[in-house]
Amino acid sequence: MASAQQLKALLKAYAEGDQSHFLAVVEQVAAHEARAGHAKYSQELEQLISLAKRRAQTVGEPKAIPIAQPKGELVGLLSVAYPKQRLSDMILPPALRRRLVRIIQEQRHVGRIRTYGLSPRRKVLFVGPPGTGKTYSAAVLAGELSLPLFVVRLEGMITKFMGETAAKLRLIFDNIASVRGIYLFDEFDSIGSERGLKNDVGEIRRVLNSFLQFIDADDSQSLILAATNHPELLDHALFRRFDDVIEYQLPTQETAKEVLQNRLASVKRMWKGWDKLAQESADMSYADIVRACDDAIKSMVINNKDNLTEADVLESLHERKSISRS
Repeated sequence: MASAQQLKALLKAYAEGDQSHFLAVVEQVAAHEARAGHAKYSQELEQLISLAKRRAQTVGEPKAIPIAQPKGELVGLLSVAYPKQRLSDMILPPALRRRLVRIIQEQRHVGRIRTYGLSPRRKVLFVGPPGTGKTYSAAVLAGELSLPLFVVRLEGMITKFMGETAAKLRLIFDNIASVRGIYLFDEFDSIGSERGLKNDVGEIRRVLNSFLQFIDADDSQSLILAATNHPELLDHALFRRFDDVIEYQLPTQETAKEVLQNRLASVKRMWKGWDKLAQESADMSYADIVRACDDAIKSMVINNKDNLTEADVLESLHERKSISRS
């Protein structure tokens, strides 16, 4: 039978609407019963868990969670979506994939982790060049964990008036505490720039200090993600506030080849020049390679061509590379 601590965890997860935590605790109970020799009871619990997970997958997109809007201010500060992306949709180096899997697994087994007095990773910094998958990873985490993805709208948060930006930041962290989700601070260097830079202004220093205070005090159930293309601009004090820092890189030739093959799967023929295409993709981001493939396919459709050739893809890669360099 469930222990008192497990019953408390079940009630807490139910009250907060945290299905993944609820099922994680039930899995603990099932495992305990199996070890105790209660095979039939354990098997029944596992069947119910499987049924609940299948139903969750077939229900479809969840209804939007209402955002607390004191005087309507959060409307301009957060945008919300319910991504359906999965980790299997991403082509990543094995090491990077393992880092994301670890975050997902820790969130799915948060109940077990906390029984040992530990906390799952909740505050993660993504760094790396544009188009390497940082923002997409946030959508994948939201999709895998069935959580809403809230993107902080910096244009609505940062103002020229003293103290106003910090006040808006407080509203965002209040929402982080009250509504569980994935919260993404994209282009994080806009608010996390190193204090003392020559072009620094007092208001940005105050915003950074406020962010440091808020993230230190945060003990919510939400995941806080920050993404930047310029980690060298970030204040050093920020790095130790995050549970993990994950670095993204431009694709290797082998990874670029995999991206090309995956994106062109519906139109490719028995090509032998994949290595040549991958070489042509050197120094291109994942996003630019995908766009080049899509451009080639669209051109094929518009021109009523029966198939896509390697030369067509090469031309599209050349064009996309020249656009990125301009």
